[in-house]
Amino acid sequence: MKTRNAVVVGGGLGGLAAGVRLRAAGWQVTICEAGPTFGGKMNTWSKDGFTFDTGPSLITMPWVFRDTFAAAGARLEDHVELIPLDPICEYRFDDGMRFDYGSQLPDWLATLRKIAPGDVDGFFAFLNLGARLFEVSEATFFRRSPFEAPAPGEWRALRHVPLRHGWGNYRKAVEHFFQSPYLRQLYSRYPTYVGSSPYLSPATLAVIPYIEYAFGGYAVRGGLYGIVEGLLSIAREKGVELRSSTRVARILTSGAKANGVELENGERIAADVVIVNGDAEFTQGLLGKPVPPPRSRSMSGFVQLFGLRQPLKGIREHTVCFSADYQREFSQIFHHQRFPDDPTVYVNAPGNGTTLFVMANAPGVGDASAVWTDSMAASARQRVFDRLGLAGFPDFRGDVVVSDTWTPARIESSYLTPGGSIYGSDSHGWRNAFLRPSNRNPDVSGLYHVGGTTHPGGGTPTVLMSAAIVARQIGARQIGARKP
Repeated sequence: MKTRNAVVVGGGLGGLAAGVRLRAAGWQVTICEAGPTFGGKMNTWSKDGFTFDTGPSLITMPWVFRDTFAAAGARLEDHVELIPLDPICEYRFDDGMRFDYGSQLPDWLATLRKIAPGDVDGFFAFLNLGARLFEVSEATFFRRSPFEAPAPGEWRALRHVPLRHGWGNYRKAVEHFFQSPYLRQLYSRYPTYVGSSPYLSPATLAVIPYIEYAFGGYAVRGGLYGIVEGLLSIAREKGVELRSSTRVARILTSGAKANGVELENGERIAADVVIVNGDAEFTQGLLGKPVPPPRSRSMSGFVQLFGLRQPLKGIREHTVCFSADYQREFSQIFHHQRFPDDPTVYVNAPGNGTTLFVMANAPGVGDASAVWTDSMAASARQRVFDRLGLAGFPDFRGDVVVSDTWTPARIESSYLTPGGSIYGSDSHGWRNAFLRPSNRNPDVSGLYHVGGTTHPGGGTPTVLMSAAIVARQIGARQIGARKP
């Protein structure tokens, strides 16, 4: 049988996952990564003995990770140790209210009865809405692109579609189920997991808080980059050709079929299929076609990394310090396209508390390098520390021995994400939320898309789902091509 060759453009999480799946199925696979390291936005930064994850800081749906490793003939547990988080996060509010949020029902019910006893029934009803949305998503949306025909039996999942509260505006749905301002702000946070505003997103994103609550949140011992390292180890063992610092200049086609790539140095790599693991906006440029106007972009982030001379005591591994006016914050990000005056600040303090990942949401629009000047970064930094101080977070600035700042401009240049947008398009409205760029390119045969900017969307589990979808589509395509 003729050897089948695949080239993956971009060695992020999705590209690596697709690559090892195809290699396990007998394909020869080459992964070309423009940067010096693999992992894309799931990466690391190190200095003077401190090492930081620069991307995601917790995962959900652990079975998706196990499935990815199993598809490559490996065990997740042989490469990565998942650590359940309990509590998942501490929330701090502008008026001084604080509480832990976890997925242990007795503990959370005790907290609910203290802070919002009238919302206990609403919590269970909201959870039920998310459960029904999950049943539908798990059987359909998470398995295949929207325009693919459902597999036999998948139509049965539609019986779980909620007819009320699952179709309108996300924030309005939250307000229906909760009266407490604290719970409204807490549960309004979840659309930010896909870079979007709760005031503009569809209520179907209620599946996100359900997934986190029902299945828990997990850290990875040693950092989430361990997932990337595990996939790299498998790729090397299986014979995947891994080429870092290798930028693809264009996708080669013959007629309307992709047949390889050309690198910046002029080298050509022939392939039966090409998989692009990068922002979907760049694909047209790689095909030598005009790049379409950008869709409305998801948020970026203003990230600061701090290495401390001594552990920071009395804090959770994950802390969110909410702004005083959540609606104003998102209006400034999405309508005024500027960093908010009073940002909500997320702090991740993994391990022994000597490394801090501090992030605030920022707009992912325009020419990020023009907006994020040194003075803009300094102003944003001050606003972040103002919010931490108002939330009663310990002032650790005197103990900082190592620091680094990631603005949207740096994210844009490092990961080739227009505007520094982390998730590609936002999830505002039905089209953006459910009709993201297809995994199979509609115009060029043999060209596929994987990663957070394509279907089914951003987030580490969904990126891995996109790799599974692409691998299945490629397999189905090859089987179909051999039929008499």
